[in-house]
Amino acid sequence: MHRYLGMTLDFWVKGKLKIRMDDYVKNMLEDFPIKFNKDSKQETPAGNNLLEAGKGKLLSAEYRQIFHTTVARGLYVSKRARLDIHPTITIIASRVREPTESDWKKCVRMMRYLFCTSLYHLTLSAESLQVMKWMINASFAVHPDFKSHTGGTLSFGGGAAQVMSKKQKLNSRSSTEAELIAVDDVVTMILWTKLFMEWQGYPIEKNILYQDNKSAILLEENGRKSAGKRSRAINIRYFFITDQVEKGNVKIEYCPTDNMIADFMTKPLQGEKFRKFRDLILGPQD
Repeated sequence: MHRYLGMTLDFWVKGKLKIRMDDYVKNMLEDFPIKFNKDSKQETPAGNNLLEAGKGKLLSAEYRQIFHTTVARGLYVSKRARLDIHPTITIIASRVREPTESDWKKCVRMMRYLFCTSLYHLTLSAESLQVMKWMINASFAVHPDFKSHTGGTLSFGGGAAQVMSKKQKLNSRSSTEAELIAVDDVVTMILWTKLFMEWQGYPIEKNILYQDNKSAILLEENGRKSAGKRSRAINIRYFFITDQVEKGNVKIEYCPTDNMIADFMTKPLQGEKFRKFRDLILGPQD
């Protein structure tokens, strides 16, 4: 058991690492002005309105500071032990300059969810440290300015070792283009992680990138040769992945949408699908 920067690193069970931040989450809840009780219930950290533009009056200076502090602390925990709130915190972090009443409600919902799941943690395990499995997905035109959203996860077997959730920087004309841009958003992380693991003494035998869009896979594997009328205008830099496939640094495979874990990082899922993917991302709970 090791304590480091608010994390408890638990190696007690052979072959597994549990990353807990129970005390950190408890302190967040204690400092939050709204107090929750045993009757508080919240199944998901965000509702279907998460990606909508902020509505209502701007928060007062006092609540703006509380909002900003809560989001900053949420960002920290969401990249280490509570990956299940990462998509939510990514969105509300973009509102810290001028948070509105609706943004505050989204923050309160996330904190209520943390209260109801305060003992949740990340459990990592590996089938092989020489096989990396990435899942990349995009939600097309879901933001108010019609930009798409990128989601990505990395697993060596159990739990997600890395995640990404980010708004794309340019508008795309189709879901296929959005998927291609999503891969470009994550490709640097894909290649860096491969190099990192190899320098730790684990030569990567397979670096697999899973997607659920067959048209995007054709573009990534063949480049311009598979570009049709709707994809002909894509900047050539988004075919960088094609070069990496040819060099053997990445292998692209198809994954059915129902099994696309990265979907969790692109939009606020609800119900059974949220629970299914959360359990796969966080790994087994105590």
